[in-house]
Amino acid sequence: MAPRSPARRRPAAAGGGVAGGGAGAAESALVLLALAALYAALSLLAYRVIHMRHVAPLGPDAPPGAFSEGRVLQHLRRLTVDIPGRQEGTPGLEAAAQYIKGELQGLAARAGPEYRIEVEETLVSGSFSMMFLRHRVTLGSRNHKNIVMRISSNVSEDDDLSLLVNGHFDSPLGSPGAADCGSCVASMLELSRLIVDSGWVPPQPVIFLFNGAEELFLLGSHGFIKTHKWNSTISAFINIEASGSGGADLVCQSGPGSWPSRIYAQTAKYPMANSVAQDMFGIIPGDTDYRIFAEDITNIPGLDIIFVLGGYFYHTSYDTLENLLPGSIQARGENLFNLVKAFTNSSMLLKDNEISNKAVKDGMEDVRAVFFDYLTWFMVFYSRDVSLILHSLPIAIFLVVPMFLKFPNITLMSWFVTVLDLMKGILLHAFGVTLAIFIPAMAAALRLLFTKNAMNWVCSSLFGVLYVCPNFTDWSIAAKDYMEGLSEQAHFWGAFGFYSVITMAYVLAGLSGGFLTFFISMSMLLGRFISSIMRKQWNKQSPKLLVSYVIPMTPCILYCLYYGGFLIQFVIEKMGMMGSLPKPYGYFVPDIIVGAVVGLVAGWGFGPLAPVASRWLSKTSVLQSFLQITVVALAISSQLFPYSTGAPKRVVLQHTYVTDANDIVESNYGFSVVDANSLEFLFNNAPEAAKWLKDNSELSFEEKYRSDRSSWLALYPVPFLFSGSLKFPAQTDEIRKHYQHLPQIIVQKTWSKNERRRVHLKLSLGSLSEIWTTVLNITGPLSNWSFAENMLPAPQTVTGGPPSYICRLSGESDADWSFWLEANSSETLTIDVAVLDQYLVDNTKKLKSLFPSWADLTAFTTFFSTYHL
Repeated sequence: MAPRSPARRRPAAAGGGVAGGGAGAAESALVLLALAALYAALSLLAYRVIHMRHVAPLGPDAPPGAFSEGRVLQHLRRLTVDIPGRQEGTPGLEAAAQYIKGELQGLAARAGPEYRIEVEETLVSGSFSMMFLRHRVTLGSRNHKNIVMRISSNVSEDDDLSLLVNGHFDSPLGSPGAADCGSCVASMLELSRLIVDSGWVPPQPVIFLFNGAEELFLLGSHGFIKTHKWNSTISAFINIEASGSGGADLVCQSGPGSWPSRIYAQTAKYPMANSVAQDMFGIIPGDTDYRIFAEDITNIPGLDIIFVLGGYFYHTSYDTLENLLPGSIQARGENLFNLVKAFTNSSMLLKDNEISNKAVKDGMEDVRAVFFDYLTWFMVFYSRDVSLILHSLPIAIFLVVPMFLKFPNITLMSWFVTVLDLMKGILLHAFGVTLAIFIPAMAAALRLLFTKNAMNWVCSSLFGVLYVCPNFTDWSIAAKDYMEGLSEQAHFWGAFGFYSVITMAYVLAGLSGGFLTFFISMSMLLGRFISSIMRKQWNKQSPKLLVSYVIPMTPCILYCLYYGGFLIQFVIEKMGMMGSLPKPYGYFVPDIIVGAVVGLVAGWGFGPLAPVASRWLSKTSVLQSFLQITVVALAISSQLFPYSTGAPKRVVLQHTYVTDANDIVESNYGFSVVDANSLEFLFNNAPEAAKWLKDNSELSFEEKYRSDRSSWLALYPVPFLFSGSLKFPAQTDEIRKHYQHLPQIIVQKTWSKNERRRVHLKLSLGSLSEIWTTVLNITGPLSNWSFAENMLPAPQTVTGGPPSYICRLSGESDADWSFWLEANSSETLTIDVAVLDQYLVDNTKKLKSLFPSWADLTAFTTFFSTYHL
């Protein structure tokens, strides 16, 4: 009998004893392996959808009545390969404009008699002030070229209401611009062809604006909407953009009003939209033509549709045809054709003077609806009023749960005890979610204390998965707390209450993102209902109950992985261009953000399962396994190099010539980066470039080589994303072989009365031939100027100096700029002039070539001069 007595006691010790832990640990391992297999399969499906692997692109020989990605790529090859560059100031921009115009004229020539097609080449000029990157800047432009086409029926009138489709054909500095935004204009060319070749005659005119000056702060769209003869006919618009090389075409902004997003939800074949994007859009540095059409100049309703994945290549020399994600353009094109049909058939196309009255009458005032796509398969869309009801349901259910759980034996004491248990459940689930965010973030920060570089995850977004290991460690910790202090019932309803409270918080804040936690909480209810039915047939300790709960939760889990996977990919890609923060703390910020985001996604992806899966997660052996995996994952991640040609590091190289009249007094190379790995990291990994800069001696990072933002005036306001910039001496004579005459300001005449004076000036750009932009920084007692309709904006501060008035000039460089400044005292007016030219001398080209391929250098020449008036 003696040997049998311990054998009978082992099951009782299974929760934590060594002897009894074997069977429990084995069962936990099987459950976790099954969950891991489920999550891996769902993640693979989400990955394929996010990267548009489910869309089959059509080739160039596709039927003429179908949109073809192959034909788009043919246009794109002409725009990005045959034409060497489409930057302002280069011949390629004009070549691209003529190619687009030629294609449109050919289309107009062969269109049937039922069509009326007009093609125009227009030049736009003007001056206005705007906020960009949270800084005020005044813009002056002249003779930027737009190509405009209007497709309508042969019975249309000139003042018929129309739909605008906008995309820009200019490209950023140093980039071929295949995605941004060659893919946009090539898609527009194919879309216009499809309208004609399919035989569909639009009931309302469709205007295609191929604008040639978006990268210069939205000048092309501004000039069109202010001056073109068709501007007053536009009643809706679709703006297409790219901040990445493909993926799903995300609706980032929609409005004013909710009807543009409703039309999108009803007609897009591969919808990719969620109302959270609009809430979060302002966080990302940058802007699109959407603000010109819908916010700054007019309030035309429209959509802002953007390629957002593949952001590694955005504004780099790797934005090439080869790096586009297959299937993305096909999906975009099919969506656009459906949208154009739907918009031109919509009764909501209205003239300006009818919009407000119609909006009030139909209840379409500027209230954002709630919408989201489910894996690009379909859209869920409901109005703000409906969301107030739906998103209040979970919290209402949670409030009646204490009575339901004790029914019919309800007493005040039992109700109070139940409520107390549910509050504990909420707090403990909140504790688990907090740990899910906190532990990966802290693990990321601690890893940096023992490594030489940050952002190891840049080279592969799959590295972000390693952050899930510490995440599941914290869920194991939280699960032990659950099992020790709460019943499974209180655990579940506490978790449900947590998501209900978050959903209600979104409602009260007036935001549109509560759909995710609403989806989670209602899916939890469904899973609870199914598992409650199964509980009558199976032991409550059986893993089968977990299966009965997980199966109805699977659609929700899949969506969480899709939505979360997209968010992780997006954040990882954008961290490489969000700007560098000062040391020492700025070094940690990107890793902490990525760790926190991965933790948040893992939290909402696994959190709804935690109430049921906690009995297996609470095993000590599980916790120990996760801790071991965490240590190994962090050790492996520390050995990875952050960058590759598939995920390059952005570096800015500026060759500056400081001039006085037509003389060069100084020359230097300036370097800066826009992520957490500093220039010291760059030069340590680019020894040839470092030696070249210092004549084969060791490169120093002494204080004398530091530069402030004022030396980067030519890029204003982008330098506010820089920190830790450096500059090194350079030769001064080589530029004279190419340019004989340098930029300078000449005083034409001066008018004064009392202490007021007006100085008329001429800015000559010399013999420079590839000018991107010219920036003026004016300090002193400025009271008025000739820019922006003689309206002086609020002053800015460049680098802790006196208040500055900044004006960026762009356009034809073969003519002088004439302007006047007015001062209200006799104090000196100071003008800093920075002219950004894209020509590089041979030495600068040589220096650029010495950097490794994973470093993408945007290089240019700046001519800097100062004048005192």
